[in-house]
Amino acid sequence: MSDPRYHTTQLQAGLGLIEETKQLLEVYQPDMSAPALYDAALASGRFPLVTARRLRNIVVECFAPRYLRSSGVSSNLQRLAPQLSSAELAQLFFLYTARANLVLADFVCEVFWPRYAAGRNDLELEDARTFVVNSVREGKTQKPWSDITIKRIASYLIGCCVDYGLLTVTGRHKRSVAPYRIQPKVALYLAYELRFSGLGDNQVVSHPDWKLFGLEPHDVREQLKRLSLQGHLIFQAASDVVHIGWTYKNMEEVIDVIAQG
Repeated sequence: MSDPRYHTTQLQAGLGLIEETKQLLEVYQPDMSAPALYDAALASGRFPLVTARRLRNIVVECFAPRYLRSSGVSSNLQRLAPQLSSAELAQLFFLYTARANLVLADFVCEVFWPRYAAGRNDLELEDARTFVVNSVREGKTQKPWSDITIKRIASYLIGCCVDYGLLTVTGRHKRSVAPYRIQPKVALYLAYELRFSGLGDNQVVSHPDWKLFGLEPHDVREQLKRLSLQGHLIFQAASDVVHIGWTYKNMEEVIDVIAQG
């Protein structure tokens, strides 16, 4: 993306929303627009405890930017959802939420993973607040944020990390860094999704999405070697040059393989 991307307050519309996303995926039909999905969700009776206004917010402000912005994503997830473990599905939801919310992606890459790598067990609200304050100061938001907004976004960042399994709740105000590793099926999905987005082999390996899972290029190579041993691709590397023989011809084949376990 060549356009400048800013940190936004979009997370205030909803955090992980894992259960709501599962329900919306069941309602979703191919090529549905956000308004059509909202109407279908409202009529489905699947959200009896959610007001119409709140449901519209969830669909338009959360689901659509995450799962409707790129063609085929919702259909892929709809097909996979019943076949994946809760941890695998949460990682895919995390991937798309981080892509849609740069503030979350940067927080995970710049705060969570360095903390994890340093062997630190704790990550607190104040850490998130400091990160947001610095982001605003560095011009990563389109306009300055108030102290209240900064505090809220910090809270949302921590909440998202809990929802997606990067942090665990250990006390009223305490969050602990969880042992977090990319799931093999998620690695397979991401590798091929990047490939079919038009990237070359070396670009796939060095893509920043892997950093959401704490993976540097040398770690990605190891992941791809494992996928190679399982027959999902052929991985060859010489020095800094990578060549990948891709086994599957389109994303539908990949989804079929993952769904079959």
